[in-house]
Amino acid sequence: MDTSQLLKGVLDLAVLAVLRAEDGYGYDVLRRLRAGGLDEVGDASVYGTLRRLYNAGLLTSYVVPSEEGPHRKYYSLNEPGRERLAESGRTWRSFAHTLDDLLGVVA
Repeated sequence: MDTSQLLKGVLDLAVLAVLRAEDGYGYDVLRRLRAGGLDEVGDASVYGTLRRLYNAGLLTSYVVPSEEGPHRKYYSLNEPGRERLAESGRTWRSFAHTLDDLLGVVA
């Protein structure tokens, strides 16, 4: 089964979840998503999701200067982002429970 379509539907939730524990910059968020098992997530998808969540007011950002390379733009979860994460998490768990029940009937 191609999981890329499934991933599109839950990437916002996954990015918010990754930023819950610790602020992160684009590549760092991508690395943590992949380390968490979302191997198929693409760079452009993550960077686009970060920009969209920021524009929606769910993230704040700040720049950390670097003497050895480009400055990094860090994103952090703000209160509206935490509320969205909690709400989306409840929706996801309910959906997953429903699907588990349906699959249990089939299996």
